[in-house]
Amino acid sequence: MDTEKQARKRPSFIYEFDFILLHIVPLAMIWTGATLFDWIVCITLYWVRMFFVTGGYHRYFSHRTYSTSRIFQFFLAFMAQTSAQKGALWWAAHHRHHHKHSDKPEDPHSMKLYGFWYSHVGWILGPEYKKTEFHLIKDFTKFPELVWLNRFYILPPVFLGTLVFLLGGYVNGGGSMATLFTHGWSTLVVGFFLSTVVLYHGTFSINSIMHKFGKPRYDTGDESKNSLWLALLTLGEGWHNNHHYYKSATRQGFFWWEIDLTYYVIKMLSWVGLVWDIREVPPHIKYSRNKEEARALLAKGAS
Repeated sequence: MDTEKQARKRPSFIYEFDFILLHIVPLAMIWTGATLFDWIVCITLYWVRMFFVTGGYHRYFSHRTYSTSRIFQFFLAFMAQTSAQKGALWWAAHHRHHHKHSDKPEDPHSMKLYGFWYSHVGWILGPEYKKTEFHLIKDFTKFPELVWLNRFYILPPVFLGTLVFLLGGYVNGGGSMATLFTHGWSTLVVGFFLSTVVLYHGTFSINSIMHKFGKPRYDTGDESKNSLWLALLTLGEGWHNNHHYYKSATRQGFFWWEIDLTYYVIKMLSWVGLVWDIREVPPHIKYSRNKEEARALLAKGAS
């Protein structure tokens, strides 16, 4: 039965010390302090990396809602992985698994069945979903550079953290190269680590909160909801019920009043030729309430 839960092993926090430490590190600002520049970096990295999570991990690698070149594809994966949310293939494969079994026992993070804590973060910490489900992401495993990057997923966040540290040292030290290793700590703590933690929970909220709070427009057979405020915080991912109804569209805010900043950026990228074949929402999908209505509208339009 769809309501029967699978047995899930509890996370062993001994083996998740890195995740816990990541949440503790921002408290170091008590000793390092925080400059205006540090906060600017923090806010900027949240929004920039949120775009690559939503536009890269999600709308490109998980659902292939638009096309791009092999070079820009690698750039999307690299920048998405600066979020420290593991490899692009790992992320996308598990997300495809989620859509296939949304709010059913096989769903990795069903809030309906497994509760808020597990759907928000417990499934990531638990032992069941550590490996990349390569059989679900075969369309991208043919690119060896993506497989390599997925294997060494820690490299992009380390690269970004190092860059933030050096930049902070230079700026906070008054533009002196001699201050790089003495004045960059606050930028690293606030600009990189704090923004990473906030980005974590902004992303995770779609798995948990958006299957509990908000309003559904479409009959999707699961608990997905729509929420304007979460759409603003996640650059458009809050139109979650829309997305679960029709996952093939680049745009998740189906109507003009549904703000979807990720879609707007992808659209602008298409203007300069970096992406193409952006998939829009067909009218029979947009103006129906369920799949039966959608089929009827499509037949009516074709006749």
